[in-house]
Amino acid sequence: MKTGFFGSFALASLAVVAFFTWNAFFVVHQTEQALVLRFGKVVNVVVDPGLNIKLPFIDSVVKRDKLILDVDVPGTNRPQGEEVITADEPTQQGVIGEERKRLVVDAFARYRIQDVLKFYQAVGSVEVAKNRLSFIIISAVRRVLGGVRLSDIVREKRELLMAEIRKQVDDESKSLGIEIIDVRLRRADLPPTTSESVFNSMKAQFKQQATDIRSRGDQRAQEMRADAERRATIIRAEAQQKADEARGEGEGERNRIFAEAFGRNADFFSFYRSLQAYEASFKGNSTRMVVSPDSPFFKYLNDPNAKLRAVPEVKTR
Repeated sequence: MKTGFFGSFALASLAVVAFFTWNAFFVVHQTEQALVLRFGKVVNVVVDPGLNIKLPFIDSVVKRDKLILDVDVPGTNRPQGEEVITADEPTQQGVIGEERKRLVVDAFARYRIQDVLKFYQAVGSVEVAKNRLSFIIISAVRRVLGGVRLSDIVREKRELLMAEIRKQVDDESKSLGIEIIDVRLRRADLPPTTSESVFNSMKAQFKQQATDIRSRGDQRAQEMRADAERRATIIRAEAQQKADEARGEGEGERNRIFAEAFGRNADFFSFYRSLQAYEASFKGNSTRMVVSPDSPFFKYLNDPNAKLRAVPEVKTR
C-alpha cells in the first residue's frame, strides 16, 4: 500500500519537475532574437541562436525576426497614394500647370531590427513599427521631392534622390532600433483628376508639332520638286541644243559630201539622186502619181542607156 503511494508520488514529482524543466528552457532560432521579460521588465536579451534558460511561469519570452522586413507607403489609411508637391514653376496653361506640380507617390522600404531591446521599448510590435516607419518615410519623401522638379524625380536625379531619402529615414529610424536597408518609389504619377487634362494638353501639343513638321516637309518637297524640274528643263534644253548642233554639223557634212561627189562625177551623182527619188516616190502601198510616161523622171526606167543629166528631186507625201 505504502509502496504504491510512494510510487505515485514519485511519478507525480517527476512530472512536475519535467513540466518546470520544460518551461525553464526556450530555443532561439537563427532567424530570431528574443527578450526575456520578468513582470514586464526586460531581464535578458538573446541575439544568438541556441538553447536558453528562464524562470518558469515567471519569465516570458518575446521573439522578433532577424530577417529583412518590408513596409509599404501608403498604408491602409491612404491606399490611393500620398500626394507630393514638386518645385516646378507654373506654366502658361494655368490650372493644368499648377496640377502638374502635384504627384501621387507610392514608396516601399526594406528594414531590419538592429537593436531588439530599443525596438521593443520604442514600438513594441512590428505592426506599430510599420505605422511609425510609414510616417517617417512619407515625411522624408515630401521633404526631398518637394525641393526638386518633376523631371529630376522621374528621370535625371532619381537615384540620388532615393539615396537621400534612405539616409534621412535611416537617421530617424535609429531611435526605434531599426536599420533601413533601402527605400524606393513604386510610382510617381499625376493625380487621376488631372491626368486626362494633362494628356489632352500633351496630345494637342504633339499634334501641333506634327502639323508643323508636315508643313515644313511639304514646303521642302515643293522646293525640291521645283528645283528638280528647273534642272531637268535646263538639261533638256542643253541636250536639244547639242542635238541641233550635231544635226547641223551632220547636214553640213552631208552637203559637203554631195557637193564633192557632184564635182567628181556629175553623171553618177545625177543617177544616184534619181535612184533616191525613185525610192522616195514608190515607198509605201498607196503611193499615187500623175505624170507623163515619157517624163524625164522615168528616163532611167525607160532607157537605162539614157544620157545622164540632172533629175529634179521629187517630194512625195
